[in-house]
Amino acid sequence: MLARNVRLSFKRVQRVRPSSIPRTLATALNTNSDDLLSFFDRPHPTSWSKSPTGLFGQPSLVSPSSFHNLALATLIRAQLLTDRILRARQSPDELLRVVKNLDRLSDMLCSVIDLAELVRNAHPDPEWVNSANGAYEQLCEYMNVLNTHVGLYETLRDVLSDPSIVRTLSRGAHQTALTFWRDFEKSGINLPPDQRERFVSLSSEILVLGRQFLNEASSSRPPAAIKPSELHGLKDFGLGSRLQLQSRFTQRDLLIYPGSLQAQMIMRFAPGEEPRRKVYIAANSSAPEQIEVLEALLRTRGQLARLALHALSLRKQTHLNTDILPVIQAWDRDYYCPPEPPAPPIPLPPLTLGTLFESLYGVTLRPVELAPGEVWHSDVKKLEVVDETDGLLGWIYTDLFARRNKSSGAAHYTVRCSRRTDDDDEAARRTLRDFEARGRHRFPGGVFQLPVVVLLTEFSRPPTLAGGPAVLEWHEVLTLFHEMGHAMHSMIGRTEYQNVSGTRCATDFVELPSILMEHFLTSPHVLALFGASAFAPDPDAVANHHEDPCRNIDTYGQILLAVLDQTYHSRAAVEPSFDSTAALAELHDRRGIVPYVPGTSWQTQFGHLFGYGATYYSYLFDRAIAARVWRQLFVHDPLNRETGERYKNEILRHGGGEDPWAMLGSLLGAPELTGGDKRAMREVGRWRIEEEVAVPGRH
Repeated sequence: MLARNVRLSFKRVQRVRPSSIPRTLATALNTNSDDLLSFFDRPHPTSWSKSPTGLFGQPSLVSPSSFHNLALATLIRAQLLTDRILRARQSPDELLRVVKNLDRLSDMLCSVIDLAELVRNAHPDPEWVNSANGAYEQLCEYMNVLNTHVGLYETLRDVLSDPSIVRTLSRGAHQTALTFWRDFEKSGINLPPDQRERFVSLSSEILVLGRQFLNEASSSRPPAAIKPSELHGLKDFGLGSRLQLQSRFTQRDLLIYPGSLQAQMIMRFAPGEEPRRKVYIAANSSAPEQIEVLEALLRTRGQLARLALHALSLRKQTHLNTDILPVIQAWDRDYYCPPEPPAPPIPLPPLTLGTLFESLYGVTLRPVELAPGEVWHSDVKKLEVVDETDGLLGWIYTDLFARRNKSSGAAHYTVRCSRRTDDDDEAARRTLRDFEARGRHRFPGGVFQLPVVVLLTEFSRPPTLAGGPAVLEWHEVLTLFHEMGHAMHSMIGRTEYQNVSGTRCATDFVELPSILMEHFLTSPHVLALFGASAFAPDPDAVANHHEDPCRNIDTYGQILLAVLDQTYHSRAAVEPSFDSTAALAELHDRRGIVPYVPGTSWQTQFGHLFGYGATYYSYLFDRAIAARVWRQLFVHDPLNRETGERYKNEILRHGGGEDPWAMLGSLLGAPELTGGDKRAMREVGRWRIEEEVAVPGRH
């Protein structure tokens, strides 16, 4: 309820799109200033003469042990605020502040949890990682307790059941309250006490198993043993000839590690099928322990789902007034879940990215000098995001280059979300710590906490000895645009409550802004912002880079993964005989277009099973919506300011504070979408996923 999953991605096999001309990183990100050229293209160790200020400029985060102290202080303050909410029914004035205080409680915990999630994935120092991991698990366990806290739930129920209070709530406040209400219900709040305790225990176990699964999903695979004779006829005369010489000289099997240059060379150039088969199997095989962790995670989630199903049975039992606990049938789902709220509803480059955002939204990106100790690695750079009218919107920290022990893939982390703070009452201000008080700005609607986000990618590091800019392959340019789409959602999304700010919205809506950003790379008008020297003579040909004959295979592969995700989160996962590998093989054999390869178990590398469990379909769903938004609004004039302002104000500004179906229906002029019902889903189902630009593995 009170926390949101970070938006993560984990690599699958990626292909560089037909435009093979590299792009410089500064060209892809730069504003009108040339400062970003050296800012990003030449990462180098930074030396400071002053003492460290702490991560993100926080004096309370100067050493690994700081996390323990911060977590402890946060727990104490969170308990004080929880006690205040629980006493709210003693005072009419306090009842009016329940929604605000629940959001403050969420913000208080999320600000540390989200920071810990980032540090444990990005920091190179094991001490920092272990400390952040401890804080993360400690606070998440407390969060799970709050999610099943009957007193908090009953207090919110009293607020939503009182028409005089509901009438005082703004639309955003009411939407936030309903979000809290539904999340309480999803957390099994109506279960008996022993089952609520079991719910908390299972939720905590899922966090531990999920962390273990993610670590192992990106771990290296054992090598394939390739016989010298199997490399006969290798076409490559560079690395391939050295491999052949080595094999002839040693007369031993060559150990080829999946993902290495040697493995890529064999997969592309070896005429014999056997070495390619061996490398493929090595890359897609798993240790028994890895499969055991995944299946334990799925089994635990299945047990958690059974508890939720029991809660539905209790509702049905109450409704039917029976002594025996009834079975939930397929036709019961819509009637008993989700629960209705107790209150009646209220109608509710050198440019590119810098120049693109300035053209669309009137927003610029400016490099900022870092304070000593503000970041976790010398690669990390800081941008301030500035609106031409409202001024400073927030900060983006970028950690873009690959390094040892850094998590793989690309990710957008929210370290701090936006929320309104000038209407915090005096009691709230007395408990405010320096960790929360920094970074506030007055806007026309009040004083708001400014968002802080981090973008993590693993781009190739620029040459440091010879000098020169960082060079991006085309799929990396797509990744940068995708993640900056998330970042702009966080920066522009200014809501009164942090629980619905920016990317804290419905899972199957959150990818729309990021996927839409990829579509801008299909436009010659946008590609021209890279500069004429960056492209071949025919920019229109480059703009058609997405016309890949394998595109439909990729799309079908994502459909298959969405089905696999649903299978893994079905009743089958809790059966004693459940075998995740057999389920994968059966799905491939029954619905796949590429046959399953015996001996492989790719599912242990499917990291989205943790962060996007049972919702992986969201990517296909949002790709269809993003393609429709692009074709209807932007395709003919992608730099049009009026269109950009409309998209900014109707979609990005509201985060999760408005109904996503209503926002989408308004943006597209499609009233049939606003209900978010079967009719709306049927309409989206009619849209083809055209003008495809998405690369598997980047989310």
